[in-house]
Amino acid sequence: MVRISDVAKLANVSTATVSRVLSNSGNVKKTTEKVLEAIRKLNYQPNMLARQLRKLETKTILVVVPDITNTFFSKVLRGIEHVAIENDYEVLLGDTGNNIERESGYLNILRQRKADGMILLTARLESHVLEEIASEFPVVLACEYLEGSTIPTVSIDNISSARKATEYLIHLGHRRIGFISGPLNVILSRDRLKGFRQAMAQHGIPVESFLVQEGDFSFESGYNMMMKFLALDQPPTAVFASNDEMAIGR
Repeated sequence: MVRISDVAKLANVSTATVSRVLSNSGNVKKTTEKVLEAIRKLNYQPNMLARQLRKLETKTILVVVPDITNTFFSKVLRGIEHVAIENDYEVLLGDTGNNIERESGYLNILRQRKADGMILLTARLESHVLEEIASEFPVVLACEYLEGSTIPTVSIDNISSARKATEYLIHLGHRRIGFISGPLNVILSRDRLKGFRQAMAQHGIPVESFLVQEGDFSFESGYNMMMKFLALDQPPTAVFASNDEMAIGR
């Protein structure tokens, strides 16, 4: 059976773009022609039953977080629930525990029509998986994001923010600065490390490899990485921890 992702691949567009063409929601003419040509070549037949089912409402929003024990996410959840309640919606919480398989499993809640849409505070699945589910249901990425994705996203500029934080330490006179990153399979961690390196490079300060340690955003990893720094003959004079929990742990 030909799927919407097959059409997207042939037309070299996202599945969300194919969905917009099918719903006639004002795409660029050239893009629309590419998608329609792909549909003709593949003889793609949209699932009209699924479309009708999507019109039913559960008045529930699924919110998926990577780690509910992280106080940052609890504050974000409070804000989401506040707005949801104002609009007569309920929030269904899914905690992945930083497990990609569990993150994937929560997508079935949408497929089973147990929620009207989803807010993902984690985005560690392959991009084509998230693009495909976003073409079928309302999805918003928050905090983490996908590079080049068309999925609506709410995030901050972690590179610029990390660069500014590092420059603050440099302006205080520090040159030997330790950096505790989050897990580097997470895009936010890579962005913060990139900002740190940019600031150091702009000020002509070399980054010694053992002064960059990978944590996991937990108190314990902040403490353990700090112990590594303190064991050095020349420990750093300042440390940039990539989140509050690791900063407190150190």
